[in-house]
Amino acid sequence: MPLVKTAAIVLHSRKWGDADRIVTCYTLRLGKLRGVARGARRLKSRLGGMIEPFTLCQLDLFEKRGDSLYRISQVALDEPFAKLRSDLALMTAAGRMVNVVSAVMAEGDAEPRVFEMLESGLRTLVESRDAAWTTLLFQIRLLGLTGFRPQTEQCATCGQANRAALPHFSPLAGGMVCERCASRQPFRCTALSRGSVAFLQQALHMQPALLSRLQAAGQVRAEVETVIESYVTVVAGRRLPAVDFLTGSGSA
Repeated sequence: MPLVKTAAIVLHSRKWGDADRIVTCYTLRLGKLRGVARGARRLKSRLGGMIEPFTLCQLDLFEKRGDSLYRISQVALDEPFAKLRSDLALMTAAGRMVNVVSAVMAEGDAEPRVFEMLESGLRTLVESRDAAWTTLLFQIRLLGLTGFRPQTEQCATCGQANRAALPHFSPLAGGMVCERCASRQPFRCTALSRGSVAFLQQALHMQPALLSRLQAAGQVRAEVETVIESYVTVVAGRRLPAVDFLTGSGSA
């Protein structure tokens, strides 16, 4: 039963048995994993307050052969991000960030850049004046980093390379499609203005460090929010749940 020490960000937490919690984390060394914190719901437990969603911490984990659950033996708190649990708009935004990471990353698939992006995203969110926009940009970055970057250079179905002729977004096809291919999609595509197409192309090819400088309002923002929401739903295989895990009623 080897001991593993790793930095971790808590994605979800739920009740387990009479006094325990099952915690889903994204860790620096092991990627996404689930662990059990024995006695975490007891009043005198030191673990309870350290395994809240969004918390950045250091974990001591024991892995038992044949068991998919790690045992969380110790937790050292690095950053609680308490503000993200005390404001509804921030809670919703942070919940979206951790839900997207949880949906697109498989258990045991360690990707340090995803860990660093999530930590940076949560820190940025604390100071953000527009939580929804910060979260949208985070999702665009994550899609690009994890191999799900939407196709914007050519039709995602037929390969037509004329950007001016790609006025629709198909989440099922994985990007922009031409008029003819849009009419053949089994589900309705989203028609985009030229401004929205230009924004997506710029956002998906911009250096991550510069992405926060992008701004959009009105029709462009509404259209971009719609296509990213629909595409994330397809990538995740389901519509992501509402932020209901803070009470312990959500699934891990």
